[in-house]
Amino acid sequence: MRVRHLLGAGAVALAIAALLPAPAAASTPRVEQADLNGDINTIMAAYISASVSRAEADHADALLVVINTPGGISTSMDDIVTSLLNSKVPVIAFVYPSGARAASAGLFVAQAADILAMAPGTNIGSAHPIQATGSDITGDLGKKVLNDAVTRVRNLASMHGRNADWAEDAVRNSVNINAEEAVRLHVADLESPDPASLMNAIDGRVVPRPSGSLTLHAAGAQIQDFPMPFWMLFLNALIDPTVAALLILLAAYGIITELSTPGAILPGVVGGIAAVLAIVSLANLPVNIAGALLLLLALVLFIADLNAHTHGILSSGGVVALLLGMAFLINTGPVGLGVNPLAAVIAAAVTTGFFVFFIRKVWTARRRPVTTGSEALVGAKGEAREELAPEGLVFVRGALWKAVASNGPIHTGTPVRVVGRKGLQLQVEAGDTGPKKEDA
Repeated sequence: MRVRHLLGAGAVALAIAALLPAPAAASTPRVEQADLNGDINTIMAAYISASVSRAEADHADALLVVINTPGGISTSMDDIVTSLLNSKVPVIAFVYPSGARAASAGLFVAQAADILAMAPGTNIGSAHPIQATGSDITGDLGKKVLNDAVTRVRNLASMHGRNADWAEDAVRNSVNINAEEAVRLHVADLESPDPASLMNAIDGRVVPRPSGSLTLHAAGAQIQDFPMPFWMLFLNALIDPTVAALLILLAAYGIITELSTPGAILPGVVGGIAAVLAIVSLANLPVNIAGALLLLLALVLFIADLNAHTHGILSSGGVVALLLGMAFLINTGPVGLGVNPLAAVIAAAVTTGFFVFFIRKVWTARRRPVTTGSEALVGAKGEAREELAPEGLVFVRGALWKAVASNGPIHTGTPVRVVGRKGLQLQVEAGDTGPKKEDA
């Protein structure tokens, strides 16, 4: 009986053990992936922040941020850096795939990660502050921006035990290196061909965290990619200085065309939609008020020139204001984001043609005398086909009309001129038709 009791107890213990969760050490590590692909802007910053929050809520073992960016807006860069530094899960930045880069603002984001890896054929650097035109920021402002960027990138590199001197050189002198050189100079932590290999390579590494050092468990990790959702992709496409400027012009084209040709409807609808999208775009960009006012001035000058006889002087001023407005529309900060210069020149040429040729012709046509309806017959010339004493028939514009003489009797065959109309009856007076009369 005692043996049977022991066997029964062992069976129950085995059943309970089978129902218990497997030990943590035996579970497969889970890593969530976010793709920092393209310009760094407010939408990208919101996406990365949401990715960090999701990884924390899911208790992921790490967050993998795949980087391929030419840079972007400095304030958005700061938001991303802050999100990564304060992440409760380890952050792995991976410049991937081959051909990708972490340039300008991308360097700061990469240096904010706990682990920085690069794929073969990638590069990092070129973080010197510039204006939208590509020129240096000069004067005291340039010194402030440069010193702030240098201090920031040195802090990020030093916090993670990387080469702060090289990071400073990348900001001061725009140096840029490939993956192999980055690992050799300890700008990056390692080189890896793909995410799966990277997870195996960093397994067991100890990374410093605000709450203390943490050992990474990433070998054979299940990587779950969370790409940017569609609505964010759409907004991200709008968050571009060139797109914002072109939307403003498209809105102006549509609204002015609708006002010039009431009832056209389509131009007004297109202009209204473009205006809303332009507002969304500008709301997520660091707008320079001077640039916006210059664009408004350009439109005012174009419209004013339609009614003023300045021989194109106001339109020429509008072109200059338009080019300057597009150049200064975005407050670029230290990362040099602005309207594409070629797009600005093309837009100025198109806008000039739109106002000088199209809108001018429309407004000129609207100011012409009416050539249809009852008003069209006033001033027309013809011939009396009956004695008008005072009523009779006249021949005007290829048709016989009942008419009444307004200045005394008119004899048959006398040239007449229409001076008014009441219903189907014309008011005429004797007058010369010129060298050629209308034939019956």
